[in-house]
Amino acid sequence: MDLERKVNSDPRRILPSVDRLIRRVARDAPRLAAWAIRRAARDVLEALRGEISSGDSNFNGIESDLEALALRVGEAASRYGAAHPRTVINATGVVLHTNLGRAPLAEAALAAVERSLEGYSNLELDLETGRRGSRLGSLEAKLLALSGAESAHVVNNNAAAVLLALNTLALGRSVVVSRGELVEIGGSFRVPSIMERAGVSLCEIGTTNRTHLADYADAIDAETALLLKVHRSNFEQRGFIAEADIRELAELAHERGIPLVEDLGSGTLLDLSAAGLPDEAFAPGRLQQGVDVICFSGDKLLGGPQAGILLGSRELIDAMRRNPLARALRVDKMTVAALDATLDLMLDEKRSNEIPVVAGLRATAAELEPRATRLLETLSPVLEGLGKARIVESEAAIGGGSLPEHRLPGFAVVVEGLRVPKISARMRDAPTPVLVRVRDDALWFDVRTLRDVDLPRVADALAFALDH
Repeated sequence: MDLERKVNSDPRRILPSVDRLIRRVARDAPRLAAWAIRRAARDVLEALRGEISSGDSNFNGIESDLEALALRVGEAASRYGAAHPRTVINATGVVLHTNLGRAPLAEAALAAVERSLEGYSNLELDLETGRRGSRLGSLEAKLLALSGAESAHVVNNNAAAVLLALNTLALGRSVVVSRGELVEIGGSFRVPSIMERAGVSLCEIGTTNRTHLADYADAIDAETALLLKVHRSNFEQRGFIAEADIRELAELAHERGIPLVEDLGSGTLLDLSAAGLPDEAFAPGRLQQGVDVICFSGDKLLGGPQAGILLGSRELIDAMRRNPLARALRVDKMTVAALDATLDLMLDEKRSNEIPVVAGLRATAAELEPRATRLLETLSPVLEGLGKARIVESEAAIGGGSLPEHRLPGFAVVVEGLRVPKISARMRDAPTPVLVRVRDDALWFDVRTLRDVDLPRVADALAFALDH
């Protein structure tokens, strides 16, 4: 019998306790929130146990290791306790950057949101009669004035708009849609999944690359509730392709006594053809070609808050408004205020460029070049020979799943000669984070998405990155 007592040599035993680590971090960083330190201590220790188990850690329990561990916890606690979302500066040139919140609001919209939060409001009160009023009455009137539609409704995003339209108009029945339009958008969110949750049957027609009017005609039967047209949000098709003309599709739907619904994804109520945007983005034009109901996002080409906008037939929109789902999908007072103010700017052509997205889309290369010159003058003293900066012609995507093949020509300041991955990462850690494009081992500061007021803060972020 072996009487020698075996000692457990598991290196995880030398890890400090959660309480000890919390006390150490709280002492060194008293301004950090207690809850954030607790969460960070548990998470960091759990991660470190995993690293030790896999042999990826050199932790020995000595004082320097404990100091490094406390620092790691403090950094994690700072991230947990930071306000979210934070203000960042977009120097990527992508006007509708999904990861950066898509459309920045106009100052008038921001002011409207602030007013809506100051106290009580007449959100659902008719001040003239003193009785309950419509939450969306003002929005509907302005949407109709801009679009020429018979009726309008607003929900909390465009996916909700599609869900509401399908559930109202086709519950328990079949919806015809081209295979080439069964798209997946961000976050693995697929059109067929939305249709399933809406309680409708999917009738796929055509092939991935070619769908003809005859395919729609052959698919319509007694169970068909509507035809659905879906914008290809994040990709384009090229080569041997075909799709039905929207006007002919509308005529077919009306001949068979069913509606045509189109999910535009990104739609605008302003004619931005001068900025190079295709006709399909102009929502009023789609209605004029016979589409019965269209829906699109409020925070994409429209330049407002996140919302789903439905325009079209009074009979169909009214049916959606009566659907119990409409209550679950309704917008709050902040969205109403921001969208109302954005539509006001659209109704006044002289003020429409106050909407940042509209101004960003309309800006010409000739207008952007002077801004690039000012940015170069601002960044040059910061570099002080550490890197080389120059102005180059640039192209940027619109972003947000809007018109993926469309490019916006402009200018960027390109900085070379630096440790690009490190500097770009450090700029994200700056007091006001700055996001840039990284290309050809250089930092690209595209001025399309920068305002003059942003230029000094971009320089500050670069200086911060170079100093750390």
